[in-house]
Amino acid sequence: MPFALTENALVVLRRRYLKKDEKGNVIETAEEMFRRVSQNIAAAETIYNPGADAKKIENDFFEIMANLEFLPNSPTLMNAGRRLQQLAACFVLPVDDSLDSIFDAVKETAIIHQSGGGTGFSFSRLRPKDDMVGSTSGAASGPVSFMKVFNMATEVIKQGGTRRGANMGVLRIDHPDILQFITVKNNPEELTNFNISVAVTDGFMKAMEAGKEYPLINPRTNEIVKYAGARAVFDLIVESAWRSGEPGVLFIDRINQSNPTPQLGEMEATNPCGEQPLLPYEPCNLGSINLAKMIKKTGAWDLGLGANKYQPPVSSPQSPLYEIDYKKLERMVKLGVRFLDNVIDMNKYPLPEIERMAKGNRKIGLGVMGFADMLVRLRVPYNSEKALRIGEGIVQFIKAVAWETSRELAEERGAFPNIKGSIFDKPDTRPVRNSTTTTVAPTGTLSIIAGCSSGIEPIYSLSYTRQVLDGLQLPELNPLFYEIAKEEGFYRDELMDYIAKGGDLNQRNDVPEHIKKIFATAFQIPPEGHVRMQAVFQKHTDNAVSKTINFPPEATSADVKTAYLLAYRLGCKGITVYRSGTRAEQVLTCKNTLYC
Repeated sequence: MPFALTENALVVLRRRYLKKDEKGNVIETAEEMFRRVSQNIAAAETIYNPGADAKKIENDFFEIMANLEFLPNSPTLMNAGRRLQQLAACFVLPVDDSLDSIFDAVKETAIIHQSGGGTGFSFSRLRPKDDMVGSTSGAASGPVSFMKVFNMATEVIKQGGTRRGANMGVLRIDHPDILQFITVKNNPEELTNFNISVAVTDGFMKAMEAGKEYPLINPRTNEIVKYAGARAVFDLIVESAWRSGEPGVLFIDRINQSNPTPQLGEMEATNPCGEQPLLPYEPCNLGSINLAKMIKKTGAWDLGLGANKYQPPVSSPQSPLYEIDYKKLERMVKLGVRFLDNVIDMNKYPLPEIERMAKGNRKIGLGVMGFADMLVRLRVPYNSEKALRIGEGIVQFIKAVAWETSRELAEERGAFPNIKGSIFDKPDTRPVRNSTTTTVAPTGTLSIIAGCSSGIEPIYSLSYTRQVLDGLQLPELNPLFYEIAKEEGFYRDELMDYIAKGGDLNQRNDVPEHIKKIFATAFQIPPEGHVRMQAVFQKHTDNAVSKTINFPPEATSADVKTAYLLAYRLGCKGITVYRSGTRAEQVLTCKNTLYC
């Protein structure tokens, strides 16, 4: 297979993914890793059909991974075909209002983190601070206090030596300790291994919009403790997010409206990046299609020189040079759904409760990465109506093919066991294999391996530094800019050097205006543009969408509030914002200080 791994991809693979001997020496190549994974996951074919041509499926899986067209989540790449064999990316664990439940969850968290997974929790069932503890006649310490226990446990465990533990902590907006929760991460030393999100109800949003009070309820007694001003609490969320990037917001009622198995309970929490709402003890395995590879050339631009005499335009393309390859995308979706369904059967689960939920619901999340790169090649600005139409068309197509594939798998292998009582339990309806099929994940590390833009994010910067495990810093220079500059005839060594040093593209007269537009970076795109893109993907995604709404340093809290309200109005299931420079350590740091 042709391998086009970047140097940064190889660095990450050697550090985290490839097999090592007892002395820590890498003893596996990238090709051998892809073969190990494809062989292991294809072995599930014979579970349902002993005569299946598992070798052909293995080769198909190998091909799409080695070509960097599809990649499963990190634990699958790391662990498939190895002793650990823990393949799921994320889990939600229940935390009930007792010491036994709390510390059982701490132990389960440690087991999951050691195996390479991330964990989400709702702490909403815990009694509030200073509430009565019946067994001792003492006072409860409250959810935030116990979150610090989980945080410390995470701190001392490295996930199999490959990933630092990640958690999502959620608290309902009507919990009496909500103000302490909202502001806890204003101190950068608190809960360093947690992302936090407030579970906001529709009732709260209505009260906020009307300027009314809403009740705070003790979960132990289910009684109203007091009332709070909804606008004041919402403004505190906004102010804290402006200061530190947290808390995020989960629109929890909207999430439960999309719960495919309501007969099993309500969703209370998500995975660490917020894109995967899950029931207690439910895991999910994710995979992403590289959209940058889902395009094809339509031929040369014709400026009257003849079709075979390619001459790039000086100012703007006369006709598209690329188009979306829907036939290739269809094949990728079909293989991706099959791959992820196989993962459920090949997974070695850390807890029996998790295995029951995984095999009962068969929830998978196929998503995308490289969306911004695709737009660049199509010469479409990210912040444009056309980009929104392209995004919506792609996710609609993926959803349709994914569900058709799930129905075909159900005919071949049977429906997911918990289908009775689910939203799919309808007469005259073809059964499905999976309770969900699509999720848009952030693909932070996967996009490094694939050499593409992450998730559905815009280009962060043309030149930046990415911080990964153990403080390793990787310099990144957008390879597409080099490619497009060559294609369109404005390449200069001096220009490339200027960009590498963080120079502003808008200050260059030798770069065509349409190129400046298609290479607009995250901080040059208004927050509304970010939110609207998240919303069009969410509209056709079963689970949720991970998307960071980037703000420049000079953004105000009013700007953040506008983004939160727009996300609610447009149907997003949650929102995360980040104003550059508000954390001492940030994953991406661009060299152009004008923007970040």
